Amino acid sequence: MLKDTLPGVIRNLEAEEDQIKPKVERLNASFNVANSNVVKEKKIRDQNQKEARILIPQVKSIREKLIDSGGMIILDPKWKKEKLIERIEEIEHKIQTSALDQKSEKKLLDQRRALVLENDKWLRNRKDSNPEMIEYLEKSRKMSSLFKKADKAHSKMINAVKKAQPLYEKMSIADKELKDIRSQLDRARELLSQSDKAIRYWKRRLDEGFGNLGPGFNDLLRQKQKVEGGGNSSFAKTTVKRPKKVLEEE
Repeated sequence: MLKDTLPGVIRNLEAEEDQIKPKVERLNASFNVANSNVVKEKKIRDQNQKEARILIPQVKSIREKLIDSGGMIILDPKWKKEKLIERIEEIEHKIQTSALDQKSEKKLLDQRRALVLENDKWLRNRKDSNPEMIEYLEKSRKMSSLFKKADKAHSKMINAVKKAQPLYEKMSIADKELKDIRSQLDRARELLSQSDKAIRYWKRRLDEGFGNLGPGFNDLLRQKQKVEGGGNSSFAKTTVKRPKKVLEEE
């Protein structure tokens, strides 16, 4: 009987729930840690990139003033020809405005990294003895430093994503399994409850009779007594005879 088998089914499901619940909790905790690292490194990357981008037009403006005043005559021909700042600015514009996949973004970041290193190389050969160059060099160095910090944070973020992704997949599978077990457990408990109610109902009927026993126990003999008293059965069909139409003869 269902009544006899349900308690065993419920016990097995409860045991499965107890077994998988700690696993889900551990996976959730591990994923949250990994995901928090992703969020943290992304925040660091974005903040450094934002600050570096603000410096690009400032560096360009100072450079133009120095060129106009003759203060940039010591520019290396290669540095001047390649326009490193403009190329960095162009890459930043693409990163900000384009919908990039991971491969395309990596390609642009690698290009930016190479340009920043080239700019650093030029900066290392400059001396701060020229007062007109001091602000330019300071801002350029700060911009390069910020981009390097952004690149470092981006690399850490990608590594954190790689760690978080499999954890998320395992967590999703385990969480679904736990939900399925709990759903089955709820159904089994409901069936047992309904079975218990049915047993209690008919036990009272057998003990106290089939008449009106109060709420939930209507008189089961009412229709039988009605028929025995000459009334219609609840299954009887009642028909209304329509009067025949009288046709007048001509």
